[in-house]
Amino acid sequence: MTEAQASAGRRDGAGTGRSAPGTPCWVSLMAHGLAATQEFYGALFGWEFRPGPEQLGPYARALLDGREVAGIGQLPPGRQLPIAWTPYLATDDADATAEAVRHCGGTVGVGPITAGQAGRMAIASDPTGAVFGLWQAARHLGSAVTRVPGAPAWNELVTRETASVVTFYETVFGYTDEAVVSADYDHLTLHVEGHPVASVHGVGDALPRDRGPHWMTYFEAADVDDAAARVVELGGQVVQPPREGPHGREATVADPEGAVFTLVRSTGAHG
Repeated sequence: MTEAQASAGRRDGAGTGRSAPGTPCWVSLMAHGLAATQEFYGALFGWEFRPGPEQLGPYARALLDGREVAGIGQLPPGRQLPIAWTPYLATDDADATAEAVRHCGGTVGVGPITAGQAGRMAIASDPTGAVFGLWQAARHLGSAVTRVPGAPAWNELVTRETASVVTFYETVFGYTDEAVVSADYDHLTLHVEGHPVASVHGVGDALPRDRGPHWMTYFEAADVDDAAARVVELGGQVVQPPREGPHGREATVADPEGAVFTLVRSTGAHG
C-alpha cells in the first residue's frame, strides 16, 4: 500500500467524490445476529451505527467519528451462506458490469437491484467462486474514510494462482497489474488510473479448504497486537497471530460468527 491508495480512484471535478470504476469503495458483512455483531465491531473499532437501505433485509451502516466506513446486514433466517466480509467494487453502470461478469465466466447471485436512493448494487463471484459486490453510487458514495484505525485499509483476493483469474478482473474492470516484489512470487497489485487499489495473492495449496478463493478485507489498527487480543476478549479468535506482512504488521482474526478479516497497521498510514 502507498499513500496514493488513500485517494486512489477518486475523480476530480464535479465534486461527486465517486470512485473510479474497479476501485473498492465499500465493505459489507451479512451476519445471523445483527445486534451481537454490531456490539462486537462497536467494541473493537469504536463504530456507531445507523439504519441503512433494507432491500435485502435489516441493514446498518457503521460510522467512525460520524463518517460511514462499512455496512452490516442480517441474513434471512434459514440462509446458510458463508459469513464473510465482502468488498464492493465501484462501477458507473451496475447492469453493464454484471453482464460483463457473466460474459467473462463469473456469476451474478443477487441483483442488480436499486438500494433506495443510495445507489444500485449486485453481488457476484469470479470464475473461481470468490464473492464481491458491485456498487453504482447515487447518494451513497462508499467509505468516507480509509486507512485510519477502525476503517478499511485494503482488499486482497486470496486465490490458488493469479494467472487465470486476474484476466477476468482486468477484462471486467480495466485493471492493470504489477508484480509485487517479494519472496512470494505469485502476488500482484491491481491498479486503476495508475493507483494501487487491491491485490491478488496466489497461495496454491495453502488456500483454506473450508473457504476456497475469497476476498480478504483489511482494517486499520493503531496496535495490531492489542487489537488481536481484544478480538479474543470479545468472543472472536485469532486465525494467524500478529506478524510482519507485506502491508505492515498484521494479524488475521475472525469475529464470533466466523467472519475472517485482517488487522493491519499500514506502513506510513497514520504516523
